[in-house]
Amino acid sequence: MPKYLYQASYTDAGATGLLNEGGSSRRQVFADLAAEQGGSLEAFYYAFGSSDLFMIVDLPDAVSAAAISLAVGARGAIRMSTVTLLTAEEIDAAVGKTVTYRAPGD
Repeated sequence: MPKYLYQASYTDAGATGLLNEGGSSRRQVFADLAAEQGGSLEAFYYAFGSSDLFMIVDLPDAVSAAAISLAVGARGAIRMSTVTLLTAEEIDAAVGKTVTYRAPGD
């Protein structure tokens, strides 16, 4: 099953909600979102820095990943970006593909 990395930053409203609800309850919300889309939450970490939250989620497809991202982003409490994660074997398969590309000026 494909893996997706969500990186999120709380808005002021989101941070206020986090202070009221706590971190564990928010982890459960994202576990439930993943399950609703036919996947599972593999990892969930809060962090210091430019992102407040990192999640790795197993989901059936990119459409499911986009649905979660859109639903969460539309609420305005979190700004979230989504990264598709690839295994070493998937990179091996990509390396084995023929790609014809000409750089500008070649």
